[in-house]
Formats: sequence, C-alpha cells, structure tokens
Amino acid sequence: MKHTKVVVAWREGLHLRSAARLAQVATGFRSTIRLKCNGQVADLRSILSVVALCATMGTAILVEAAGADELEATAAIVQVFASAGDGDSVSGGS
Repeated sequence: MKHTKVVVAWREGLHLRSAARLAQVATGFRSTIRLKCNGQVADLRSILSVVALCATMGTAILVEAAGADELEATAAIVQVFASAGDGDSVSGGS
C-alpha cells in the first residue's frame, strides 16, 4: 500500500470538474485508490464520493493506493493535483 499527501490547490476546492478528472485517471489503474480527508474516505472512482469530501483550497488529503500498479497510480493522481495551478487544467480541454 502506497500513501502520499497532497494539498488541494484548486481555487474552488475539490469540485465536480476536478473530481471527474481524478476519477478518469483512477479508472486507468487496477489498484484501489482512495482519498482520506477530515475523517472521511472517498473511492477515487466515484465522483460523488470525492465531491462529498468538501475539500476546500488548502486542504491536505491523503492519497492511498493498493494493488499491482499502486506506485504508478499514486504518481498519476499526485500529478493531477500538481497541475491544479496551471489555469485549472483539470477542466479537460475547454
């Protein structure tokens, strides 16, 4: 199991577009990927579960991945969080 801490950098917090982008990336891996925040746990493949975390800008989140490709999965999710400051690049091409 791989754990990594990230910080929400989207001005609007962890909103629908960012949650959708994270879920899209997560579905590309076989590992189970979860986000842990303020005592809540979200399955990263579930957009609603991620949005329900109500994580605002600056919130620390623990990314937890378990499975055959957990290292790659964690790195990919960290990259999505890292790109949050790039003009909200999570919007998916608009």
